[in-house]
Amino acid sequence: MRRRVWRTAVVLALVAAVAPVATARAAAGPAAEPAPLEHLFDNRAVSDDARPADADFDGSGRSLSAGDLTAAGWTPGRTLTVQGAHLTWPRRAAGEPDNVRAAGQAVRVRGRGDALAFLVAATGGADATGTGTVRYRNGTRSPYRLTAPDWRTGPLATKAVALPHVNSPGGQLAEKARLYVVTVPLVRGREVSSVTLPRVPDLHVFALSVRPDAAAWTGSWAASTSGYPAVGPWTNRTLRLVVHTSAGGHRVRIRLDNTFASAPVRVGGATVAVRATGATARNRPVALSFRGAAGTVIPAGAQAFSDPLGFEVPPDTDLLVSFHLPGTVTAAPVHRLARQTSYVSEPGNHAGDASATAYTSTISSWPLLTGVDVGGGPGSVVLLGDSITDGEATTVDANRRWPDVLARRLLSQDEVPRYGVLNQGISANRVVTDRYSGDGVSTDTGGVSALHRLDRDVLAQTSARTVVVFQGVNDVRWGATAGEVVAGLREIAARGRERGLRVLVATVAPCEGEVRCTAAVDAQRVAVNEWIRGGEAGEAFDGVLDFDEVLRDPARPARLLPAYDTGDHLHPNEAGLAALAESVDLDLL
Repeated sequence: MRRRVWRTAVVLALVAAVAPVATARAAAGPAAEPAPLEHLFDNRAVSDDARPADADFDGSGRSLSAGDLTAAGWTPGRTLTVQGAHLTWPRRAAGEPDNVRAAGQAVRVRGRGDALAFLVAATGGADATGTGTVRYRNGTRSPYRLTAPDWRTGPLATKAVALPHVNSPGGQLAEKARLYVVTVPLVRGREVSSVTLPRVPDLHVFALSVRPDAAAWTGSWAASTSGYPAVGPWTNRTLRLVVHTSAGGHRVRIRLDNTFASAPVRVGGATVAVRATGATARNRPVALSFRGAAGTVIPAGAQAFSDPLGFEVPPDTDLLVSFHLPGTVTAAPVHRLARQTSYVSEPGNHAGDASATAYTSTISSWPLLTGVDVGGGPGSVVLLGDSITDGEATTVDANRRWPDVLARRLLSQDEVPRYGVLNQGISANRVVTDRYSGDGVSTDTGGVSALHRLDRDVLAQTSARTVVVFQGVNDVRWGATAGEVVAGLREIAARGRERGLRVLVATVAPCEGEVRCTAAVDAQRVAVNEWIRGGEAGEAFDGVLDFDEVLRDPARPARLLPAYDTGDHLHPNEAGLAALAESVDLDLL
C-alpha cells in the first residue's frame, strides 16, 4: 500500500517576510523585551504517574508521564544533543509549567550557527504549522516556518523520543507519546539575538537553541542508523569497531547515536587508534573523553560527541574505535551492512588494549557509532543512497564501495578541495516510504525513508557542503510511481538547498532480470530518469550524475552491462561501482 510522503518536521521553503508579532501573552504590549523561554512557560505537560491531574498538556487532561521520561533519560535539566543541537529538557518538577504554547512570544536566544532547533510537539490531533521571525544582533531579521507533529499521532520515524504511555485523569493509557526536534535555517554568520514564536496555540515549545556551525571540523567517516535490532546481549563488553577514513586531520572526535532507542545507553570509556591488523592497534589506543569525563550516558533518541582530541588521523586508513558498555545491552541502533569485520571483547573494559587478545568474537555491523570527524579541512560530501551506495556485494574489509573510490579520487587530485566523503547509504532504503517504522526493536534494518532521515543523515552532518542523492530503484520495485519518487526528490532538493547545500541527483540504475524489475517497473524508472535529465530537475538540483548511462548495457538499456553485474541484475559489482565513482565530475562537487 502506497503511503503519502509525510511533510516532515522541517521547513520546506522560506516564507515571505512577515511583520513583527506580539510578545508573550502576559506582556502589556508589543514592545516587551524578549525573555528566556523558561520565563514564558504557561502549560503543564508532565505529570507524576500517581497524580495525573497535576498537568494538562492538550486541554483534555492528558499529559506526559514523568516516569517514562526518567526511564528514557530525559530528566529535568538534562542537556540533550539531537541532530547536533544542544537542547535542555526543562528544569521543572512534574506538575510545574514546563513548556510554552506558541502565541507570538519573543524569546531571548543567543548564538551563531546554521540552524535553529526547537524541541516541540503539537496537541491538536494534527501537525501544527506557523511562521515566526529570527532577529539578529546586527538589526536584521529572517522569517521561518515551523511544523510540529502531533504528540499522539505524528510519525514515529522522525520523533526524537517516544514514550510508552499517556497519562490521563482516568488512568494511564498504553499509547505512545512523541516529542520532536525540528530545525529551521538561519542566515549563516549572523548572531541570533531573539526569536519570535509563531501564533499557533496547539504548538508547544519545550526548548530551543542555535545549532553551532561545525566549521572547525570535516566529516571523515559516517554511517546511517538503519534500524534497532536485538543484539548480543552484551554485558560488560567492549566493542572495537573498524572504520575507514576519507579525509585526514590532526584532531579527532567521534559521534555515538542512540537513535530509535527507548532507554539510555551507558558508555564507560572509549578510545581511538590506527589499526595494524584485525583488532590489533598500531600503537596504544588513546582515550577519548565526553565533557571531560571518561564515559557518558546517552539518553534515548540523543547523541554524544566526544571532546576534541589531538590525534593524527591519516586519510584513507582504518581506525579502531573502541568503547566499553558496562551495563547490559539487548538492542541497539545499528548500521547493518558494514561490509567490515568488527570485534566484541570478553567481559571487561578493553578499550585501551593494543592487542587483539581480549576480542574473541566478531560482528558485521556498526552499533551506536555514526561518525568520525577530523579537525579543519574543507568540509564533506554526503552520499545519500541505498544498497548500491552502502556497498552490497563488495568484498568484506576491502573498502571498495563507490564512495570509497570517490574518496580516493579526491585525495589524489588538487583541482577541487579534498572533501571528506560520508557514506549515508542504507541497504533496502527508499525515498518515500519507511522500511523500518522508526520505533521499537525490529528485524528490518532497511531504515526510515530518505525523506524521514534527511535531517539526521544529511542536514545535521558535520560540515556538509554537497549531497548526492542516488535512490529510487527500491521505491519503484515496491510499487511507488514515478510521480511519487519525483515528488520526494524535489522535496529533498528544496530542503537541502534551503540549508545552503549543493544538491546533486543521480539517475536510477537499470535492473531488468531481477525478480521485481518487471517491464512496468522499468517504465516507472525510465520516467524518473526522464524527469532527472529534463529541465525541471535542472531547476531543482545543482547538477545531474547519469549513473544509469554508466551502468546500462547499450544493447539492452533496461539491464546492467554484464561486465558490471554481480549476477543478481540489481547490484553492480566492484568494477561497476568503480565506474560510478570515476564518472563523477569533481567540479560538480
